Amino acid sequence: MSVSSSAVAIRKGEQLDRPALAFLYEHPQWFAQIFAELERRKVPFEKIFIPDHFYEVGPQRPGFKVLFNRMSPSANSRQHGSGIFHTLAYLEHLQLQGVRVINGAKAFRYEISKAAQASLLKSLGLRFLPSRIIHSPQQAPAAAEGLRYPVIVKANTGGSGKGITRFNTKAELAAAVAAGKLDLGNDSVALVQEFIPARGGFITRIETLGGNYLYAIKVHLTGETFDLCPADICQTSGGQSLENACVVEASKAGLKVEGYEAPAKVASDIERIVRAAGIDVGGIEYIVDDRDGNIYYYDINALSNFVADAPRVIGFNPVENLADYLQDEVRRAG
Repeated sequence: MSVSSSAVAIRKGEQLDRPALAFLYEHPQWFAQIFAELERRKVPFEKIFIPDHFYEVGPQRPGFKVLFNRMSPSANSRQHGSGIFHTLAYLEHLQLQGVRVINGAKAFRYEISKAAQASLLKSLGLRFLPSRIIHSPQQAPAAAEGLRYPVIVKANTGGSGKGITRFNTKAELAAAVAAGKLDLGNDSVALVQEFIPARGGFITRIETLGGNYLYAIKVHLTGETFDLCPADICQTSGGQSLENACVVEASKAGLKVEGYEAPAKVASDIERIVRAAGIDVGGIEYIVDDRDGNIYYYDINALSNFVADAPRVIGFNPVENLADYLQDEVRRAG
């Protein structure tokens, strides 16, 4: 059974009888499968919808014992962007009260900062996309000096490929800046990066659960629209939308997705990344550069949507694994 909560109820002196598990979420459809699986198991949970949420810094602890953070950094594209930094404050509040938060404040900080992701990868000694961090559109041409074109400008806070634009030449980038067409996103921070051509015409995404490797998929590109890298280019400098190339939307776009067993070294690297980032449930994407054959890790996701038709693609249903994990976390929380 689920309990919908459009706004957190606040009643002085009264402890509400609420389920031990709560979901904090923003996208209305993405989590239907896990909700249905928990309902099938008769596991009670509460739904907290971020656009309607507020909280009190007061004497009461929340009724739930475990909160699963499912807030999306792409919320701005659905007019829910005001909830991003609200979520960060709320997660920190809960953790200071001793609540078990799955994908807590540390994980969410990495989720909403691609600059921080690049720094984390560097600290772990892993290859990452050559990057320059800017906070003004006028800085982009100078930041791109020394990088190989094409380059991309990527909003620091974004998801599902939002806020990414490709520029094939210096002139294209300079013209976009002069025309005021460079949007740095919610926090006015962006990355200027080299565009990496994908060897084999695919990128790889690895999903993790509880800090451990769960499965991997290859996402193949098709047609002119996708160029070479689906997660690193979702709009051309001319404004043509390429968001159907984004990994989260792959099944909707009709992209070929196939199960894949990642090499042991890659699986180990991925586990190091998610554990260092404090990510309990997440996905990491990497690309093999067609120019030199090197692996580059480039996207760290604390919000992970499992592949569509998983039993056919990867041979099992990861939603069941996730439900098992959530039940275990509730039991541990007592």
